[in-house]
Amino acid sequence: MLRRTFIASAIATVWAMAAPVYAAVTAEEAAALKSSLTPLGAERAGNEAGTIPAWDGGMTKPPAGYQPGAPRPDPFAGEKPILQISAKNLDQYKDRLSDGVQEMLKKYPDSNRLDVYPTHRTAAAPQWVYDNTFANATRAKTTQGGNNIENAFGGIPFPIPKSGAEAMWNHLLRWRGESSESMLSIWIGNADGSRTMAVEAKDDHQFPYYRQDGSPEQFSGIYWMFRQVQTNPPFKAGESMLLHDPVDQIGEGRKAWQYLAGQRRVRRAPTIAFDTPDFVASGQGYFDEVFMFLGSLERYEWTLVGKKEIYVPYNSNRFPLAKRAEVFSPHHLNPDKLRWELHRVWVVEANLAAGKRHVVPKRRFYLDEDTWAVLLADGYDAEGRLWRTQQSVPFVAPEIPAVVTQTFATFNLLAGTWMVNNVYNEQPTQYKVVPRRPDAYFSPDALAGAGVR
Repeated sequence: MLRRTFIASAIATVWAMAAPVYAAVTAEEAAALKSSLTPLGAERAGNEAGTIPAWDGGMTKPPAGYQPGAPRPDPFAGEKPILQISAKNLDQYKDRLSDGVQEMLKKYPDSNRLDVYPTHRTAAAPQWVYDNTFANATRAKTTQGGNNIENAFGGIPFPIPKSGAEAMWNHLLRWRGESSESMLSIWIGNADGSRTMAVEAKDDHQFPYYRQDGSPEQFSGIYWMFRQVQTNPPFKAGESMLLHDPVDQIGEGRKAWQYLAGQRRVRRAPTIAFDTPDFVASGQGYFDEVFMFLGSLERYEWTLVGKKEIYVPYNSNRFPLAKRAEVFSPHHLNPDKLRWELHRVWVVEANLAAGKRHVVPKRRFYLDEDTWAVLLADGYDAEGRLWRTQQSVPFVAPEIPAVVTQTFATFNLLAGTWMVNNVYNEQPTQYKVVPRRPDAYFSPDALAGAGVR
């Protein structure tokens, strides 16, 4: 046993020595965050064609009388589409569409389309997040080949990214508030066009990384804590899940627990990660497809391809305002309830790393330059065929302030099945930012108490 421990330690030491360390940017580079770039690293100017406006600070004032947790009004309810894209005119616009969006239009030509509206750069964050982002630019770095990060806290870690891994860390650590709660449902779409509710649940998120009164020195290293208690259907009521995700993905890694009501006990759940089928969503997605991408980067090599102007879902506040039945079509989300805009995105490609395995060996992600959230994602099988595609449904929440990307849909293009997660429609609490909870709330003991029925 001692010999095995020594060998493992030696291998870890060699890996740590061999893995590259990506340095932070220079002070001169970081200065752009106060001039040509926004405080989170996007291009402040609009595009040459005038179809993407300049960023003017985003949307930071909630409507009068708004109560947190209630459905957020559509700030652009009076606007009409400036363009409609369907299978009929797809070739004219394909350079501004992801592979997955093109395939969904071709696969369902009679029902699917994109309604494109004027672009509004509504993304915003508090000033203290901007200040921390500026500090991170010159102090944060990746280690262990990009899988871990150090010296980042309270803001986007790499607002001027130099690698694909840095951009994906920006997605994982995007601003959504320090602590939130929501009621939601998850729905499964079947190949015959029918639909089934997989679960209803209460989700609690907490981001210790975004404690306003914190600092890099005080940071515990756990950037995200998540607790879910399922409430419906009755046979699943009381089942619960708890996750802790660290910035040390290699040495520490995710800690996961599950409470099964029938067993009345909490058990460790190390398989809640990577390409394990997401049992909460009836296995219609993988755990690292949640929120478009979630968890450790270690299974892939990440390439920062560059920037591109494409049509993406954005400012879709009308979606959670609708009745639940109104947001679904038989094989995809109802295009009447979605809003697409032209935005600049970072394109990141993920290819299976040497010696690793994953059922989706190649993936491509499109990250919003203003928020760093993944808005679209495509997955390819071992033969290079487009297999899976995902789209988010971002909404603007000026009371936080933030553009929040929680709701997302995953489509299996080969099987014709799909899933939509974090459906807030007709729920009493729709992604409400709440005061910070004690860490004990996100403990295995608390999970056991919440799951008892």
